[in-house]
Amino acid sequence: MRAIAISPDGGTYATPSSAFDGVARTIAYRKLPDLPIYVALGVASGSIRSAWMSKMAEHLVFGIPATIALFLLALVASRRAMQQGETLERLREEQIRRELAEESLRQAQKMNAVGQLTAGIAHDFNNLLTGIGGAIEMAGRRLQQPAPDTVRFLDLARSGVARAATLTQRMLAFARQQPLQIEAIDANRLVTGMSEMLRRTIGETVTIETVLGGGLWAAKADPAQLESAILNLAINARDAMAGGGTLTIETANAHLDDAYAAANTEVTPGQYVLIAVSDTGAGMDQHTIARAFEPFFTTKERGQGTGLGLSMTFGYVKQVGGHLKIYSEIGHGTTVKLYMPRALNETIATGEAVQAVQSLAGDGPVVLVVEDDPIVREFAIAACREIGCTVYEAGDGPEALRVLAAHGDIELLFTDVGLPGGMNGRKLADEAMARRPDLQVLYTTGYTANAIVHHGVLDAGVNFIGKPFSVEALAAKIKA
Repeated sequence: MRAIAISPDGGTYATPSSAFDGVARTIAYRKLPDLPIYVALGVASGSIRSAWMSKMAEHLVFGIPATIALFLLALVASRRAMQQGETLERLREEQIRRELAEESLRQAQKMNAVGQLTAGIAHDFNNLLTGIGGAIEMAGRRLQQPAPDTVRFLDLARSGVARAATLTQRMLAFARQQPLQIEAIDANRLVTGMSEMLRRTIGETVTIETVLGGGLWAAKADPAQLESAILNLAINARDAMAGGGTLTIETANAHLDDAYAAANTEVTPGQYVLIAVSDTGAGMDQHTIARAFEPFFTTKERGQGTGLGLSMTFGYVKQVGGHLKIYSEIGHGTTVKLYMPRALNETIATGEAVQAVQSLAGDGPVVLVVEDDPIVREFAIAACREIGCTVYEAGDGPEALRVLAAHGDIELLFTDVGLPGGMNGRKLADEAMARRPDLQVLYTTGYTANAIVHHGVLDAGVNFIGKPFSVEALAAKIKA
């Protein structure tokens, strides 16, 4: 009755075990509308539980496997989604690496094309300088007691030729075709030895700091060219710090791995000696960095720079098998890293090896001059005669062989490397020496081509003089 009092319209309540049959029941009741009558039904509580358990068992038999299956499907789907996400991420990374590699390749191809063009221009320019400088020198020798103004003008002309020759050497450095004298060097010692020169060059407004790595490997380099490269970088750093700042030169051992080489296609994985030059200047944007190695590109004011400093450094580092990288941000300075190949031998290469030409008593040797440029050939003939040589001439290889066959007294073949007619200077020399084993050979060229050099390094035993050359330099080669 308490249940009816609590919920008079209807409800359920449980009763304890009956005193008559000992069965506990659950009773449901409802009041009839508008009548004081209740309808009630009692069901044994055990039968209710049995029915519920039976239904639950049916659900468990079918529901648990279904639930497990759904869980497994969800797990598989989740893992597949994660794998697909990882695959997409790897694809994005691979795409980025490929784009970087393609950009690096395009840049390398562009620089290679510019280098070939630069080398060709430098070669032709050197031929012109040889003729101009030779004519100036021969004119000076022919003048008897020249007036002071004449001497001054000749000296100015010689100075101009020398400056132009230096410019072509820088162009050849960018084109990686200048002869090098490579050896194993101690980069720490080289940097330390440059300290005083750098302080004088950079000035008092810039503080120079050096951080030298311990246990540094020997580096494969041409010491003079490496000093020039570091000096160029230091001057660029000084110019970037107009209000003063700090120039830092660091050395360390470095290993460029396959992953780095994949992103920089011109790099060969391996061990390198790192020389880093950093400044606290204004920094460069990405457009400037992309063009930094182009010859004659400069951000300096007109007349303040040639635009050849970085390009020359780039060419030199590449020529010795190294790598150069620029890191810079606007307002955060610039770091240029030179990676020089590790030298595993005490001496990688000697300097210019000269095959001595035996001088005769009295007059100089009998020389066959082979040169396709008539201006250069005329000067070479005049220079040889100036030092007492008897001279024959030819404009190409086949003609030279005919002259050689007709004149058995020829002792020295003085030939340009780049000759027309399908026979270059090296082929001519090989053929001539096959006919005359005692024949001496002296090579010349506006640039160091493959007939003279192997990857920019002079072959041992090659007698060589670069253009432009003076009468004195030629005499030293012929009468060494």
